[in-house]
Amino acid sequence: MSYIYIAGPLFNTHERWYLESIANRLEQAGYQTFLPHRDAGVLEELTHAQRLRVFETDMKALDACDLCVALLTGADQDAGTSAEIGYLSARGIPCIGVTDDVRGLNNMIWGFCNHGQNIVRRVEDILPLAQRILNQP
Repeated sequence: MSYIYIAGPLFNTHERWYLESIANRLEQAGYQTFLPHRDAGVLEELTHAQRLRVFETDMKALDACDLCVALLTGADQDAGTSAEIGYLSARGIPCIGVTDDVRGLNNMIWGFCNHGQNIVRRVEDILPLAQRILNQP
């Protein structure tokens, strides 16, 4: 089964809840997911050792994933999420963006999400698109 990296901002309870709901839906369908705050931890102290551990754990997951699902809400997309999407795009790994924000997306993020074709508005729409991208029933 495919391995899916869940990207998005982690700055408040609502953002983490939204990312967890995305991961839960995919896991219920049998996918293995990587959720940064759950699987690498949250940076509570900005010590060199903690930052390095979280960075290296995230990078291993990025290098292992088959697909990324990114939460792209807000007036401007989260810098860390944007870096993850750009890194994966350069490696040829597809990304699904999730947003219903009426302000639109940064054009580069739009491009990295298959020129907007991999953008969904609802969590319910992620699974069918992921299955299509990964060529799985």
